[in-house]
Amino acid sequence: MRITGGRLGGRRIVAPRGQRTRPTSDRVREALFQILGDLDGARVLDLYAGSGALGLEALSRGAVQATFVDSSGPAITAIRRNLETLGLAAEVRRSDARAFLRNARAAARFYDLVLLDPPYRLAAGLGRELSELVPPVLATAGRAVAEGDRRSPLELDLPLLDERRYGDTTIRIHAT
Repeated sequence: MRITGGRLGGRRIVAPRGQRTRPTSDRVREALFQILGDLDGARVLDLYAGSGALGLEALSRGAVQATFVDSSGPAITAIRRNLETLGLAAEVRRSDARAFLRNARAAARFYDLVLLDPPYRLAAGLGRELSELVPPVLATAGRAVAEGDRRSPLELDLPLLDERRYGDTTIRIHAT
């Protein structure tokens, strides 16, 4: 895997070992970030971060702050290794995404871009709860990106700005 654009474009990153993490392909990440456009100064929350590829891509493309959240120890290790390799500093939290969102809301933390890439097998059951938990942490004009399997996508009850399919992967960009 590699960073597809921005100041770190072409640099390699690692994913956690095993079958539990399904990193977003380079092709899908590149297409997504072309759609998102300018991220200069953005604060990014990468939930279900896995390798951190989405948040790392955002940092490479101008985001000034990123928080990576995953409940898996191997994922946290991979994210920290990638940050160190790329010479980046960011907040990394081992936590359930829903618990993190509740705490972020209570702490009045806001993000310009929230990236959601839950395990495909769990996505169908997360839509309602994430639809309630994400908007309170989105900054004004913030966007949420949901990645999922086209057969069982993460359904968020938020205004849809754009939807794209790349093979079996569906990307949905939502507004507040």
